[in-house]
Amino acid sequence: MKFWPLVWIAVIISFKAFATTPPEPTDVVEIGNKIFIYLPGETTFEEPFEVANDGSILLPELGKIAAQGKSVGDLQEELKGRLAVYYTNLDDFYIEIRSRDIFVNVLGYVNEPSQVAIPFDGNIQMVIAKAGGLKPGAQLDRFQVRRGTESIEFNYKAYLDSGNLDLLPKIKSGDTVFVPVSPLLGNVQIDFDAQTLSSSGDATDKSAVTIMGEVHTPGSYAFKQDMTILDALMRAGGVTRYADVTKVRIIAEQNPTLFDLKAYLDRPNQFQLEVLKPGTTIYVPIIVDDVNTTSTSVYIMGEVQKPGAYETQEKTSLLDILANAGGPTRFAETRHIKILNTDGETKLFDLLAYSEGFQGITVPAIKPGDVVFVPEKTDLNEKSWLKVPPTRAVKIIGAIFDPGRYEWSDEMDFTDLLAHAGGPTKGANLNEIKIVRTGNKTRSFDLEKYKSGVVGYSLPDLQAGDTIIIEELPNDPTDNKSQWIRQDSESSIYVFGQVGSPGRYAFNDTLHFVDILAAADGPNGNADLKNIRITHRNGAKAKVSKLDLALYFETGDESLFPKVSPGDTIFIPEKNKDWLRQPKEQVVRIMGAIQKPGRYNFDETMSLLDILAEAGGPTGNALIDKIVVVNHGCCKEQARVFDFESFVKRPDSSRIPVLRAGDTIYIPDKGQDLVGKAKDNFIELVTLIALLVGL
Repeated sequence: MKFWPLVWIAVIISFKAFATTPPEPTDVVEIGNKIFIYLPGETTFEEPFEVANDGSILLPELGKIAAQGKSVGDLQEELKGRLAVYYTNLDDFYIEIRSRDIFVNVLGYVNEPSQVAIPFDGNIQMVIAKAGGLKPGAQLDRFQVRRGTESIEFNYKAYLDSGNLDLLPKIKSGDTVFVPVSPLLGNVQIDFDAQTLSSSGDATDKSAVTIMGEVHTPGSYAFKQDMTILDALMRAGGVTRYADVTKVRIIAEQNPTLFDLKAYLDRPNQFQLEVLKPGTTIYVPIIVDDVNTTSTSVYIMGEVQKPGAYETQEKTSLLDILANAGGPTRFAETRHIKILNTDGETKLFDLLAYSEGFQGITVPAIKPGDVVFVPEKTDLNEKSWLKVPPTRAVKIIGAIFDPGRYEWSDEMDFTDLLAHAGGPTKGANLNEIKIVRTGNKTRSFDLEKYKSGVVGYSLPDLQAGDTIIIEELPNDPTDNKSQWIRQDSESSIYVFGQVGSPGRYAFNDTLHFVDILAAADGPNGNADLKNIRITHRNGAKAKVSKLDLALYFETGDESLFPKVSPGDTIFIPEKNKDWLRQPKEQVVRIMGAIQKPGRYNFDETMSLLDILAEAGGPTGNALIDKIVVVNHGCCKEQARVFDFESFVKRPDSSRIPVLRAGDTIYIPDKGQDLVGKAKDNFIELVTLIALLVGL
């Protein structure tokens, strides 16, 4: 019976030998751990404290306490000593780690770059999953784990291929996992699928197999063990129809060899395919004869699915060629397909109009050697006008909301173009829209007349290359002098004399004589309504009409109004002036800084001093030392300057200029030293005098 204790001892030893005890987690505090501090009776210590990114915990009374890297025992002793200052009952005090999650920063080509939390025994794949997974185009063989100044690079693709966890580095709290982007991507972020990416290759390391030439998807592809030339060609989408399959060149370790793919396909049992080596380059040449101009080839290029050379027969049409090329892409400008023949002639074809059944549009004939070009569609939001050549565009400028250059089609009319440009602005002159073609004005179009439904008034005929000019009217008819340069003189009428706002006004056939007077604020209290003069300048020669406006107001007789046209001048004289009853040869004109400028009767007994006195004398701002006297003689006109100030100081009648009927006197004010100014100012004076003479 004494052997039983020995048996039990053996059983216990055996049980301990075979029992599996899970490994205890490390006793060191890490970032992301949640530490529970037992302090009875203190509510502020009931919830665990999380170790922050800087490795500290924030405790009541104590503030920030460094915890990262310390063992639980060391941290417990440190906290107990510090808390003893504030708390007395620490007999049952202890700390423990309730949660051992670790924090990892995930950056780079992942869907949701951020800081994630994983269990202490988690790995890289769990980190990537927490970050929303990888974006298409991530470089799987160049993942990095950054820990302080240390950077660990590893091949995540190798782990996915094998499932070997030993290929993944261990993760610690505070690490940063960086996922780089594949160098196959450009500098512009685009959306694509994995198939699109891999169509240009899927490798960049030195072991990659590079395939170029006449294959459908040339590029660098990841090397696989036991890869043959057929595997590589199929990975690149196979050869094109222009490939010279008898001379496929294989370059491995700088040693070129030739492979006859056609011979292998004819007798595969007689060939032993060699296994490719890492870093091999494969080149599939083109058959030169197949792309030379032949008697049966038509070439199509531009925005089609499969540009290239296509065989044609006698009944092959342009639509057949387009169909063989896969049709236009979504970026194609199908309204302007060009056909270039061997004679240098260019034909245009509007596929869109043809498909919509417009009359008169036929499919142009093609012949071998022709080139079909499908251009790229113009982006209307793009400011560059070079995509629309001048031969296809119409320009519209002036008082329009969106002036510019617009593509023109014969299916459009003037209203289509106007609407496309945003319509005219509020101040646009719609009665005088100009159409310019090859530098010459072809027509002036009155949009108001067209809108009013005038019988027989049609829209202008436009063609590519035309320019539409819509001028802007003055903003304020009572103060429009600064706006004259915007207004065409051929569409203006001039109002002078005794009106509220003399000046230049826009005029068209829809306006009445009274409209113009109203625009000029009407006649003022000094106006002579019985002797209004209208100068007509739009005929073969100028003529003057007289209007008794007072009689019109008494009778309402519309026949009293003369026909007024753009370019005419309306002059309303001052009443109680005998200006127009006396011919200009019997009067002397005096103007400028004088009390009462105007026309005065003159005879041989009068002098310059008599006229100055009759006109009330110079004003206070007059330059009396530079009075200009213009003599209108039979042969030529001449001007003299009279210094009235000097004459008053030293009277000498011989210095008084001779004055005759028909002459003009001008007295400048102190802001118009016309005699002392340049020649241009004197020309302005003569022009002003000539205008008064004409009146």
